[in-house]
Amino acid sequence: MADQQQPRPQQPRARPQQPPSPRREVVTGVPRGTRRRPPAHTPARSEISEQTTLGATYVRALMRSQLRAGLGALGALALLVGTLPVLFTLSRAESGPLAWVALGLAAYPVMWLIARWYVTRAERNEADFTGLVMDPAEAPSVRRQAG
Repeated sequence: MADQQQPRPQQPRARPQQPPSPRREVVTGVPRGTRRRPPAHTPARSEISEQTTLGATYVRALMRSQLRAGLGALGALALLVGTLPVLFTLSRAESGPLAWVALGLAAYPVMWLIARWYVTRAERNEADFTGLVMDPAEAPSVRRQAG
């Protein structure tokens, strides 16, 4: 009986080990984007709404920059329109279409350029003021082009 060995029960083939599936974790905290940090300084908006001296200074600075842009546009327009009578008296000797050319082809496009410059400048002043007044956490991420 010693020469006869009992058959061993066959062991099932071992399957290759699969890595354990990752453990699921549940995060219960407040998402990062919703956390609010207190501002490092008092926003300028509160200074303006509370009508403090600093708020009045901010508003005065905006008004001054808008006035400067308006006076610059007015000066350019006065220079343009003021030179037209001089041009008409000089061209009286050579009567012809010079007056119409000066009014139709020269004056209006230049007036349009002056108006366009003024609007762009006024919008830039307001955007700068809004950037100063807004809380950095609420500020839009859109950047305007330097110009």
